[in-house]
Amino acid sequence: MTLHTQVAIVGGGLAGLSAARLLHRAGVSVLVLEARDRIGGRIQTVDEQGRPASDGFDLGASWVWPEAQPALAALVAELGLALMPQHGEGDVVFHRMSREAPQRFRRAGDAPADPSMRVVGGTGALVAALARDLPEGCVRLGARVTAMTLGEDGVRFAVEHPDGTAEAVTADRVIAALPPRLLEATVTFSPALDEATARRWRDTPTWMAPHAKFFAVYDRPFWREAGLSGTAQSLVGPLVEIHDATTASGQAALLGFLGVGAGSRAAMGEAALTEACLGQLERLFGEAAGHPRAAWIADWATEPLTTTARDLGDGGHPAPAPGPWVEGPWAARLTLAGSETSPTDPGYVNGAIEAAQRAADALGIKG
Repeated sequence: MTLHTQVAIVGGGLAGLSAARLLHRAGVSVLVLEARDRIGGRIQTVDEQGRPASDGFDLGASWVWPEAQPALAALVAELGLALMPQHGEGDVVFHRMSREAPQRFRRAGDAPADPSMRVVGGTGALVAALARDLPEGCVRLGARVTAMTLGEDGVRFAVEHPDGTAEAVTADRVIAALPPRLLEATVTFSPALDEATARRWRDTPTWMAPHAKFFAVYDRPFWREAGLSGTAQSLVGPLVEIHDATTASGQAALLGFLGVGAGSRAAMGEAALTEACLGQLERLFGEAAGHPRAAWIADWATEPLTTTARDLGDGGHPAPAPGPWVEGPWAARLTLAGSETSPTDPGYVNGAIEAAQRAADALGIKG
């Protein structure tokens, strides 16, 4: 038996869930097909054991700038969520050269007009709140779309499940809420995409795809006791940028962005890379930093449902670009809503929300 819905959304990240919420509120039947065993896409909040958490550490998107990101700020308020400032009180550490000791600097000037903020509970709270507004059974996990076929009355999907079973789904319209490059690489289209559309999708970098974060969790934020903010920058590495990642409930942590490329990370191995990161934190913040309660690497380059082979060699940030994302025969049935397609904030959380609204508008649905 073939399952039919008015609108099928491919991808259960922030953009897909936002679009589904808009459609559901407008009375449109919608089905979200998510290949992973969880919702959220590149938003994932976990505890120190890597389990989903309502007050944890953000493996992907982390920050909000309310003044510069009005769509995101409005959604946070609408969902009844709270923001907290990124901890920045105290000195900043800068390490310029390996033969020199790290240097401490006091922050200069007034606080920024639009400071970095974080969602209380982690950005995963956004995902959970959106999902609560959707009807039961609206989201199918472990539903990997492998092919789309365009017909006179709509689109037919080939959907594969982890147990090897297949399912057919049909929809009047489709919103593809995943990175364009990933869509082009993993889904077969019949008829084939026109070359201009396929090339544009391939040439759009997927934000976060080649990147990795390092987390270290401690019993207390000892760096604050030493007058340090937890912020550091390094030209030595392996971490190039470090921040205080302590949660709203006080779980103390530092996070760092790895400056080591995906290929070099794989060659080093996680154990050696973790040891190098801890050694760096100890040099920057003192002996206690080298002895966390838990430490791990969140490497998005190893996520096949985020990253393609092309992303490993072309990992720049997507740039806003005019023009249609779908041309040819698919234009009447398919709309893209991945964050990378946002005309103003591609690749960011705010861009995902904007792209979802734009996709709903294209279907005649107003938020």
